[in-house]
Amino acid sequence: MTAHILFDVHHLYYLPQFLPVYRVLQAHGVACEFVIYRNAKLQAVLDKIVADENLPVHWVNSVENARDYYQAQTAEWLILGNSFKYLDDLPAVTRTALINHGAGIKGAGHDASMCRVSVRFAEGPYQFRQLQKHYPQGTYVDVGFSKLDPMFNSGIKKPELDLAACGLDPAKPTLLYAPTFYPSSIECMSDDWPAEFADYNLLVKPHFFTYTKSRYKAQRHKLETWRNTHNMFIADVSDYNLLPFMASADLLISDASTALFEFAALNKPVVWCEFLKLRWSYRGPFRYRYTRRMDQDILRYADIAVHAQRYRDLLSHVQSELADPSRHQRQRQSYTRELMGVTDGRVSERIVDYLLADSSKK
Repeated sequence: MTAHILFDVHHLYYLPQFLPVYRVLQAHGVACEFVIYRNAKLQAVLDKIVADENLPVHWVNSVENARDYYQAQTAEWLILGNSFKYLDDLPAVTRTALINHGAGIKGAGHDASMCRVSVRFAEGPYQFRQLQKHYPQGTYVDVGFSKLDPMFNSGIKKPELDLAACGLDPAKPTLLYAPTFYPSSIECMSDDWPAEFADYNLLVKPHFFTYTKSRYKAQRHKLETWRNTHNMFIADVSDYNLLPFMASADLLISDASTALFEFAALNKPVVWCEFLKLRWSYRGPFRYRYTRRMDQDILRYADIAVHAQRYRDLLSHVQSELADPSRHQRQRQSYTRELMGVTDGRVSERIVDYLLADSSKK
């Protein structure tokens, strides 16, 4: 049995992938520790989440601090959510596993630096094939998307919001707006969006970087224009987990984000926003730069949702999708199998089985 497993939590949004795995390891009696990076602006938030989740934690101030700690600990496994530049400095007894912090549709998830680990857990057949094709020297195991386990495993309490406690009307249909940070549709949404969608509850779950990166202050300003409206609840930066919002919503509105595919895995309708705020260097004659930046992998699965080309088209698309939520069901189910793998709520168990079985071979 593995004596000690470490989780490298470089960013808060890694936790939804890690926590289901940690809970299974707990059930096996495996000693675990979360190595979390201090953040002066977010420390109170981090402290609260650690307390709420009752996590065993070691705090570090930098990647170099984390490296030094890993050298001293000589754990049997280090679980990562992204690349780690000091892999070559880790003790020989410490093996590394990567559980990607997002769904593996984007090409960035296939970067060479993310394939140098001892084992990489793939979210589905598509990513598994891509990894084998581009980096055949690596070790990959197709397990599924651990973040979604609480949504499919009846033995795990499903995380849901209390809509009434959020100031919303539980009798109304609930829409979740979860845009990415760039390029984003936030700035293109109407200031009067809550009033124009008065028949719906509106849950707004901004990207983590919308709150934490200074360059996205216009997005934060837009959130402030919507605040204190009767039919909207805006997630705070401390609401790091998208799952409670997904579980409570009837429909998702988003951009070209992996949230589209996570929500579609629940077999609920999605509206994909094509109206985006682009920097001047991506507009007009420079539009080709945006096209080049846009991940072609995502576009391959564009028919998973109805597309809103303009904000003024959004309401009619929401109405039509809710009137016939099975319209894109075939695509949702097909692409979920391809991109998310098996959604049986037991992804974390498969990951833990691999970690413990491989440890016993030492």
